[in-house]
Amino acid sequence: MARLNSHARDLDRFWQGRILWDSPMSKFSTLKVGGPAEAIISVTNNQELNKLILWLKKHEIGWWIVGRGSNILVPDTGIAGVVIILEGEFRSIEKLMNSSITRKKEKVLIRAGAGCLLPKLVNYCISQNLSGLEFGVGIPGSIGGAIVMNAGAWGYEIGSLVDEVLLMNSNGDIFPEQGRNLGFFYRKWSLPHNMILLSATFSLTPGSKDIIKATCRKYQELRRRNQPVAEPSAGSFFKNPPADSAGRLIEKAGLKGFSVGGAKISEKHANFIVNTGKASAADILHLMQTVQQEVYKRFGIKLEPEVHILGGV
Repeated sequence: MARLNSHARDLDRFWQGRILWDSPMSKFSTLKVGGPAEAIISVTNNQELNKLILWLKKHEIGWWIVGRGSNILVPDTGIAGVVIILEGEFRSIEKLMNSSITRKKEKVLIRAGAGCLLPKLVNYCISQNLSGLEFGVGIPGSIGGAIVMNAGAWGYEIGSLVDEVLLMNSNGDIFPEQGRNLGFFYRKWSLPHNMILLSATFSLTPGSKDIIKATCRKYQELRRRNQPVAEPSAGSFFKNPPADSAGRLIEKAGLKGFSVGGAKISEKHANFIVNTGKASAADILHLMQTVQQEVYKRFGIKLEPEVHILGGV
């Protein structure tokens, strides 16, 4: 892919909206680290996104879709190409319809844009007395990011609730796909990396507002008690290996509280790398590699990052 700088003037003439040039990605990441993106552009609807994707493809410019930035790590050197932020219609929520009776329980379909924050959708579901997404109350990501990584907590995963999605491919074509065809696995789906999720429809169950709110409060309290919610992090940093816990392995390797520069293994939960205030992306990457080496040396298990490293290490 070509770097954007040789086409910067062309992009400036082409795009009618605001462009942030050489803006640090630390502003768009919950880890609060990351060098500059060549350009950051917000799009508000499918038509704008289609127009931008086709222009970037024509000029062979790379692009990245970023939601809340809760599961990304950008190197200090930054990333080439255009970072695309989904706003406007991509942050909408709407109730569609009630489906036919399924297993004697009436289901309600809720559609949310890929740029909508998951906690916002959970709060909407509370207001509508709808159950199913309570586990997502403390997950700070967007709907798009949550589905692409099949986000989950407390034994639940978002993929199990997806009835249908609307997708855009790298040619700008828009089409629906059934949730059962997305190939959900632990912390991922099976679609190509250049497939863009535009919106998702969830199949939810009517329930008691009091019970739904109580369940959300329980999960929020568990997070506050067991996770470093007050410090910048990317959530769980490593995927759990089969039949084990990454946090347990890291703690058993004696790394809880271990730090590199401003990056530290949380003393609350060993599978969280936190920015103590002055961390660089290099600090976090160094700490990640140290954890992988020590856990492998001790247990013969290679921990795989759950966090996406944009632009490579």
